[in-house]
Amino acid sequence: MQSIFLLLGLFADAISASPLEQQPLGRIRPTDPPAGLAEGLRKPLRGRFLHITDFHPDDLYKPGTSIDRSCHRGKGPSGYFGAEGTECDSPLSLVNETFRWIEENLKDEIDFVIWTGDSVRHDNDEKLPRSADEIMDLNAFMSQKWISVFGEEVRETSNAVPMMSIPVIPTFGNNDIMPHNIFNKGPNKWTKRFAEIWSQFIPEDQRHTFVEGGWFTTEVVPGRLAVISLNTMYFFDSNSAVDGCKAKSEPGYEHMEWLRVQLKILRSRNMKAILMGHVPPARSKGKKSWDETCWQKYTLWVHQYRDVVVGSLYGHMNIDHFMLQDSNKVNIDSKADGKVSISSKTDYLQSLRNQWSSLPSAPPGIFEELESASNFGDVSEVEPAKKDKRGKKKEKKKQKFLDKIGGPWAERYSVSLAAPSLVPNFFPSLRVIDYNITGLDDVAHGVDMFTHVVDDTAFGLDDPAIDTSGAGDDSLISPEIQKKKKKGKDKKKKPKFKVPEPPSSTAPPGPAYSNQAFTLLGYTQYYSNLTKLHEQIAAGDRGDDPRLDYEIEYTTSDDVYQMKDLTVLSFFQLASRIGEEVAEEKQTGDVNSQDADWSAVRKKKPVNDVWQAFLRRAFVGFPVDDLDE
Repeated sequence: MQSIFLLLGLFADAISASPLEQQPLGRIRPTDPPAGLAEGLRKPLRGRFLHITDFHPDDLYKPGTSIDRSCHRGKGPSGYFGAEGTECDSPLSLVNETFRWIEENLKDEIDFVIWTGDSVRHDNDEKLPRSADEIMDLNAFMSQKWISVFGEEVRETSNAVPMMSIPVIPTFGNNDIMPHNIFNKGPNKWTKRFAEIWSQFIPEDQRHTFVEGGWFTTEVVPGRLAVISLNTMYFFDSNSAVDGCKAKSEPGYEHMEWLRVQLKILRSRNMKAILMGHVPPARSKGKKSWDETCWQKYTLWVHQYRDVVVGSLYGHMNIDHFMLQDSNKVNIDSKADGKVSISSKTDYLQSLRNQWSSLPSAPPGIFEELESASNFGDVSEVEPAKKDKRGKKKEKKKQKFLDKIGGPWAERYSVSLAAPSLVPNFFPSLRVIDYNITGLDDVAHGVDMFTHVVDDTAFGLDDPAIDTSGAGDDSLISPEIQKKKKKGKDKKKKPKFKVPEPPSSTAPPGPAYSNQAFTLLGYTQYYSNLTKLHEQIAAGDRGDDPRLDYEIEYTTSDDVYQMKDLTVLSFFQLASRIGEEVAEEKQTGDVNSQDADWSAVRKKKPVNDVWQAFLRRAFVGFPVDDLDE
């Protein structure tokens, strides 16, 4: 069976690495679909997709009610489209208007949708507790909203077969189950019922796998790009029904093995993958979301399959940010750590900044040099400095820095993006991500969710091709651990699970590291300022049937972030800029003299503008008290 996939990989078309100019929304020139494809079943690639998360629809929400009573009763300031800046959930008016906006502005401009969970209200009203039926009904309601926008009826003989015009990929959120956070080993009632609710979104040959554990793979560009929907409930540190990813009896272990196999298959087929889930792999002094054993395997998997993984997208935390996974922190024989709580969202963001402040320090001009070399398609050799003593010292610093970050592509690291929520804990938001479609002019995204060329489920944990008792690979342990092993100071046993093979030594860097086909190029963050909108409604400026609009909050290529793409090196640069301390200006002149500039003496500590922008954007531009402090 394995040879079949290897043969398929040989027939995959080569992907060009030259950059492709992406046109902004509203100025896309449509092209004809490839010949021979049935009209309505294949559409030309646009090079964009939608990531939206944490809708939290609440059909009990009532405008004008108290925010202290979940916006269900009493008198209070809850608005027509939601109670921004509170813990209330989303009224159906916000959900309906968001789908209307998506249909009018994005329907024909995106290739697929990544929908990362939490599609029911929170269980935060003791007088109106949730029920299992309500959870199912709300998720069914949300599924029908996607079908209403992207569903099509295709005639096959005398029957009308419902199809999606583009793939929509869902995942379990921690509130999509009851009680929230608690998800038992599958098959269970949730995996069985959601297999029915999401039948339009889960490929037919993946439904058995989904029922087993709530995870599946969808080829969004057939034969080229897959999206892997992870069930992060089995990694979630707050799920007391499971115990991490170390023991073979745990669903987290099984899930990681399944993920390893999927990535192995995709590599053999010369395909790429986007990973998605609900709870992100947050790991800092201020927050830990995953069990440590799951974080260790995940970071190792993504590092070893860095030639396959395009990026990782999550929701759950309601704030806009990103996180770096450091493969040097991987110790494959590590044990689970104790839980770390979060005192506030700003404390968590500050802990990320503190983490980034200790990133390897870049020599002056190194990023510009790498970028200049990458424009010519090769950064394997950065131009050497002059051969004088000063030049040799400068070159030595550059090489030392590159060694620390894993070479010119920063392959020591991987990145996870956490998008802000639709539920207006701050302002409702959604994200459109651009990706490179160079060399894919003759490729269309697929909508047939019922057939796949290859049956991925043929690879199970009992397959003889899958060695789950491998001896491991010392090259995958962090350099610090390796040094101890060489000195005989650390005699830990080798892992009792199969360690993935790294990319071939001759393989070029993957799309997460080098701009090529499927590389994420940038994103546009949209939001709706409900405060202004509700003021206009109160003043009668919106009429009897108010509409909700989304506007651009920021783009990753703007004057603040200045990201040329979303490669790992670009995020490393951004993290370094966020983490750096701004030097204080020195006082000129004698402060004891009559002409001393006392205003300069009292000047506040300099502000890192990039850090301040990162903070404001984390809260979707919502005015948060004491944020400057």
